Amino acid sequence: MPILPPSLDDRRFDDLVEDLLARIPAHTPEWTNPRLGDPGRTLIELFAWLGDTLLYRANLIPERQRLVFLKLLGLGLKPATPAVGVVGLSYAQATELSATGLLPGASIKGPVPFETLAETTVLPITALAYYKRALNDDESGRMGEVISGLAKIHGISGTVKAYETMPVFSGGRAEPDDIDVIATSADHALWLALLAPAASQPDQQDAHNKAVKKVLGGSDSGATALLSVGVVPALSTPALFEEIGPRAKIPVLWEITTQGNGARETDYLTLEPLPGGDSSQGLSRPGVLRLPLPATSMIWAPNNDVGDNPHAGVGDTPPRLDDAEMASRLLAWLRLRPQPGQPVERLALSWIGINAVEIDQRVTVTGRVLGVSNGMADQIFNLPYGSVDSASLRIEVEEPKIGYRSWLRVDDLGSIGSNPNVAREARAFELDPEAGTLRFGDGIRGRVPELQMRIRLASGRFGGGRAGNLPALSLGEIAAKRIDGGPSPTLKVWQPLPCAGGEDAESLSLAEKRIPAFLRHRDRAVTAEDFKRLAFEAPGINVGRVEVLPRFKPRDRRFDVPGVVSVMALPAQEFGNPPNPRPDRPFIERLHAHLSVRTPLATELYVIGCEYVPLGIAVAVRIRDGFGRDAVLFEVRDNLRRQLWPLPLAGLDGQGWPLGRGVRERELEVDISRIAGVLEVSGINLFQKGEKEWQLLTRNTPDHTQTLALQAWQLPELLSVVVMEGSDVPTDLRAVPNPFADGNAVAVPVVPEIC
Repeated sequence: MPILPPSLDDRRFDDLVEDLLARIPAHTPEWTNPRLGDPGRTLIELFAWLGDTLLYRANLIPERQRLVFLKLLGLGLKPATPAVGVVGLSYAQATELSATGLLPGASIKGPVPFETLAETTVLPITALAYYKRALNDDESGRMGEVISGLAKIHGISGTVKAYETMPVFSGGRAEPDDIDVIATSADHALWLALLAPAASQPDQQDAHNKAVKKVLGGSDSGATALLSVGVVPALSTPALFEEIGPRAKIPVLWEITTQGNGARETDYLTLEPLPGGDSSQGLSRPGVLRLPLPATSMIWAPNNDVGDNPHAGVGDTPPRLDDAEMASRLLAWLRLRPQPGQPVERLALSWIGINAVEIDQRVTVTGRVLGVSNGMADQIFNLPYGSVDSASLRIEVEEPKIGYRSWLRVDDLGSIGSNPNVAREARAFELDPEAGTLRFGDGIRGRVPELQMRIRLASGRFGGGRAGNLPALSLGEIAAKRIDGGPSPTLKVWQPLPCAGGEDAESLSLAEKRIPAFLRHRDRAVTAEDFKRLAFEAPGINVGRVEVLPRFKPRDRRFDVPGVVSVMALPAQEFGNPPNPRPDRPFIERLHAHLSVRTPLATELYVIGCEYVPLGIAVAVRIRDGFGRDAVLFEVRDNLRRQLWPLPLAGLDGQGWPLGRGVRERELEVDISRIAGVLEVSGINLFQKGEKEWQLLTRNTPDHTQTLALQAWQLPELLSVVVMEGSDVPTDLRAVPNPFADGNAVAVPVVPEIC
């Protein structure tokens, strides 16, 4: 039988009223009619209500003891995690022509507050991204005369390989479908045109450009200007069974144009990101690079006018711009390309921009007194907010004749050290990050703050939650300070992509489910159940299903390999039409990083997605009288999709379709026949995807039924369902032809009334 907390007294309001009424003849026999509404009856009900509330509080004692036990285990609730993102900054006034270095922690206003995570420099320039798209054979044929004319203008005697200058991330917007800037470009490069602001008068543009160049070269401040480039790589789906570890950096070069030996020759200077100034980790994750720019005299762009510069846009030079006004503001080109000799064939990006900075959904609180010590052991003080970032927390305690001194955060005061003298004098405290509380020592395990001494929050960052997962363009205002502490000029914020990663703090009910599991596996993955539970606890990803394949090496498709564990994981996704849920690369990487540090040393861990086998189904049914035809056919289709869906709450047993279980015709027939409006299942045909079209599965079983066989690492993916009323089962998955359609029918063009 289940273990339930005992009820110390199970009497309720009605029980107490009946008990008191039963005592009336023994204590007040003259009261013969205790009817409803009688004053005495009202007093009885009042005391019964008071007794009921007292019993309710008494019955909470077992629950309180259970929670106290959980607290003694030292396993607190998990704090909220903040949403993160990358934004671009720009001056609100186009007349601002200075470089502004901003301190980290700038406040960004929105539905929930955000802050910048690092220093950044706002330069008075904008950037437009381009790539050279090579023309295909058909386009080259149609534009043959134009290409021949260009060959004469540029003085090219050999074969001309024409390209088109294609803008990308237009207007600073992200690409919804991503773009591979290396595979799709003719020169395997992405070009960023660095543009000065437009001058108020066209004849002042040259002077305007020179002033901006001085800023970029650091002539106005004497220090090298830093260009902050924000990069958001596309979230690619890893190949099936791809081995995922820490993602490797992509070997690329950042180069800026400079003048070569001749007046028209273009050369390039390599820009190396500052040490520790590349939060993108080599373009392996969304982040910001800080590139030091060269001196003013080295910043240069080739003339864009073909009449003056026949080499404009030719060969290894930057692409040519057709917009004359934009070309007049061009200061230099920034080029991103693979390092020489490195096999980089693809680099898919969702967005790239300058004057960028990383942000997260937290606020910084500094210099706040939390309370005064009473000199007692085990004092507890509350921080201003919950969900504190432990790494940023700095607590100071006042000491006589010294002032405030920093104290150290420890995970457990009881494990400070084996030396009792050291443990007694340790300036340490425990932190509950979810609740936002501090606990100091008792004089034996950690020092006690002296009487009447103040405890101060020197600095700390608080916040997080799903409310921070904002869509693009939700943030627009920023309040920042310069490096010297003064206020910055008015700035604008451009948020090209949604903020993501925010999760609410763990609830008590979830913790009560998690903690018993933690006591079983102690944050170590040993058994298959340990791997499953730990996978569902991985932070920053929403896991929908986990299967553990012991001794299975995915690359070889081989079982019984000693020391190997493969974890198949699928992301959570609402039930619906195909495609089925597939893990992307960040999902696999985060789950692998979470599990790898918890596995035994000798374990070879693989985190993989699932291999889907395409499946098509054609069904013919007869419908019972009184049921709507369309409703029944829809229910049959929906039932088939739900049975073959891979995530829990669907499938045969509510856990998703079993991994490696074949799809049998008879099994589906029984399931369809249980639908209320189905009188009879006339037949079912199963189809498997061939190279070009669907192929009907053969009936080579003893009972002449069809079965889609699956390997132990495979699941079916239902891509096509045809359900018809009648006795004839479709033998292909093409749509049923319309009998009223005429094969000789043609469309008549509509002639406009006004040309």
